[in-house]
Amino acid sequence: MSEETGSEKLVIRNIGMILSGKLEEPIFDGDCLIALNGKITEWGAEKDLDTEGATTTVDARGVTLAPGLIDSHVHPVVGDYTPRQQQLSWIDSTLHGGVTTLISAGEVHMPGRPKDIVGLKAMAIASQRWYENFRPSGVKVHAGAPVIEQGMVEQDFKDLSEAGVKLLGEVGLGTVKDGKTAQQMVTWARKYGMQSTIHTGGPSIPGSGLIDADMVMETGTDVIGHINGGHSALPDDQILCLCENCSSAFEIVHNGNERSGVLALNAARELGKLDQVILGTDGPAGSGVQPLGILRMIAMLSAFGNVPAEQAFCFGTGNTARQRELDTGLIEVGKCADFVLLDQAQHAPGNSMLESVGQGNLPGVGMTIIDGKVTSTRSRNTPPADRLPEVI
Repeated sequence: MSEETGSEKLVIRNIGMILSGKLEEPIFDGDCLIALNGKITEWGAEKDLDTEGATTTVDARGVTLAPGLIDSHVHPVVGDYTPRQQQLSWIDSTLHGGVTTLISAGEVHMPGRPKDIVGLKAMAIASQRWYENFRPSGVKVHAGAPVIEQGMVEQDFKDLSEAGVKLLGEVGLGTVKDGKTAQQMVTWARKYGMQSTIHTGGPSIPGSGLIDADMVMETGTDVIGHINGGHSALPDDQILCLCENCSSAFEIVHNGNERSGVLALNAARELGKLDQVILGTDGPAGSGVQPLGILRMIAMLSAFGNVPAEQAFCFGTGNTARQRELDTGLIEVGKCADFVLLDQAQHAPGNSMLESVGQGNLPGVGMTIIDGKVTSTRSRNTPPADRLPEVI
């Protein structure tokens, strides 16, 4: 491959295993991957690839390479600060859990959050802008997710979309409480290319309320937010009803009911709908910040949900990428070179990283890479890995 002047070429060599993010083929062959200017160009056996001219070379030292993890459900506010927990650097801490992309379900913890239509639109546009202009620790934050309120009209959604807002915050957290009104607003949002999520289950914050299966189905959002509750889950029969009748993404979150999450996963597997399962943390929230939340969900669902670990990793990578229409989360030519390199934790049971995760153990994160640039090395949050990659 000829390199353009000034181009940045990343070569990752001595990879032990490549997790693809694709349920249909979760493990790829190859011990080397190459990215040019932040995009994946090729992978396979190093002897067959053009590794010359690398500006950055990473020796993976036999560890596993996976797409950077994606948290489908967070509530950011501004920069790397959350007033909900009075905590700084929660996004940086999340990066150390292998997460390279965050998706806002609404900036609902902003003190004095405006609920008038002019104010909510202004805050959504500002939120979208400040996370587009500033990536805390390099992490990609898709934000600017307005909570819909009574009185909004089609022009409001057109205005938001034209300003760059592509998400709706959780339906049900504002003053719109009936399915008919919510469905009309979701339809307007979809018309202008905005993706929608609905709160599912019991109330979470003051002003929210119960959102049952009937309202979820009537509203018809693109994502069933925390199908396992955030925090309180719906009764089992309603969760099963949603799994059986909806083509939307089933979002299972760390801050929900673990038993209900496994129930939803089992139903999705039996219905042949594992491709609809995506993962989030629903943090920062009353239960705090969970920097290892996505890894914990992968391990928990694999261990208790009868899903091989390599498929469980897809829930937090490629499934979310496809459902959310992202340019990351998959090992695919042209996708962003966003990766997490991880290995079996020291002294953890199991004969391999995947077997250990399948038993419910966390792996050790040794490095994260975003857009072809190393953004963190040995994680300060995960247990230490057996082997650590290094820049050479």
